[in-house]
Amino acid sequence: MKTRLQRRTLLKASGIAVALPLLESMSPSFGGEQEEPPRRMVLICSTLGLHPPSLFPKTPGRDYENTEYLSLLKEHRQDFTLFSGLSHPDQNGKQPHDTELTWLTSARNPGLAGFKNSISVDQFAARTLGSVTRFPSIALSSNGRKSQSYTSNGVMIPAEDRPSSLFANLFLEGTPHEIGRTRRRLADGRSILDSVAEQTRSLNRIASLKDRRQLDEYYESIREAETELVERQSWLDRSKPKIDEEPPHDVADPADLIGRTKAMLNLIPLVLQTDSSRIVTLVIQDHLVVPKINGVTAEHHNLSHHGRDPDKIKQLKIIETAILSSFAEFLTRMAKLSESEGRLLDKTSVLFGSNLGNANSHDPRNLPIFVAGGGYEHGSYVAHDSDSNTPLCNLFVNLLNNTGIDSERFGTSSGTLQF
Repeated sequence: MKTRLQRRTLLKASGIAVALPLLESMSPSFGGEQEEPPRRMVLICSTLGLHPPSLFPKTPGRDYENTEYLSLLKEHRQDFTLFSGLSHPDQNGKQPHDTELTWLTSARNPGLAGFKNSISVDQFAARTLGSVTRFPSIALSSNGRKSQSYTSNGVMIPAEDRPSSLFANLFLEGTPHEIGRTRRRLADGRSILDSVAEQTRSLNRIASLKDRRQLDEYYESIREAETELVERQSWLDRSKPKIDEEPPHDVADPADLIGRTKAMLNLIPLVLQTDSSRIVTLVIQDHLVVPKINGVTAEHHNLSHHGRDPDKIKQLKIIETAILSSFAEFLTRMAKLSESEGRLLDKTSVLFGSNLGNANSHDPRNLPIFVAGGGYEHGSYVAHDSDSNTPLCNLFVNLLNNTGIDSERFGTSSGTLQF
């Protein structure tokens, strides 16, 4: 006769497991100098799209004509490739903007009943790289803690939206008291995991075969978390990078969309230069206020649903012009910074795009996608089939491989997108 397994007991154990993904930044770090600069990946999403008629040229190839938006990036024409006809399949979600959840994961039918997100490409990269940097990955946001980074358990990793806090974590040494407190927290975390592991092992005697499989997965998550805790503690004994930069000031006004975006973009080169992390994401999202940009009198979200109203489109293009100009400034900074015999940009694959192809109709197809840097041969507009889109994950596979992560597939990929 089998003893009935108490649901309350499993939930109690699982309660600890749910918190474990927050510890799951699996990316160690090569210490010291290296002959060859490391490869990195930066993923930037502007969640309300880009007005397609102002972005895409009429003809693909290397001789494409500059459009209104591409003119903003003309100085970097040989440093980026523009794609159309890419998307994730089955992105009809519960809410029109649920595709924000899956831009880096490609999980199908976001927000619908039974939906569970999958690992995002940045976290896949971070976990695969191993312990090579103090921060396996860094998730940034222009507004709030919402990110597009998800663990293998589908749990969102909170974003950092305060430049001062990010700068302190990256470059400011803690006091002995603060370091000691961190050590105690890590030690407490390990003792909790140890006790939970003992508790779950005792369940094997009364668990069914199916339950034991679930418990085996749980043990594995515990082992992963223990490894992460040990690696985090080892970084406490290593000095943080010394840089000749003043700490940034936070942009308190939520209406200053561009100021907040630029503040985060300005820190990314410092993150990469100091090898504090090799995987960075940034989400530029609606602030639910009228952006403080000359000529704009309505919320970004409302303007994205312009209904072909000329005045709304005019204001929308002012906002998107400011965002793309900020991206152009970021590329300029990355191109000017040198390392070894090349540029920081040459060893960094930068993806810039959106989860919406046409925000006016919430259409998640034909996404606007730029890839810059990374040592690729750029200078082209690559147009894929607008009716039968190529999986965006095919491009993700290429980016992973270019970052030194050998992978044949990711998410909903059907191959590798070469360009």
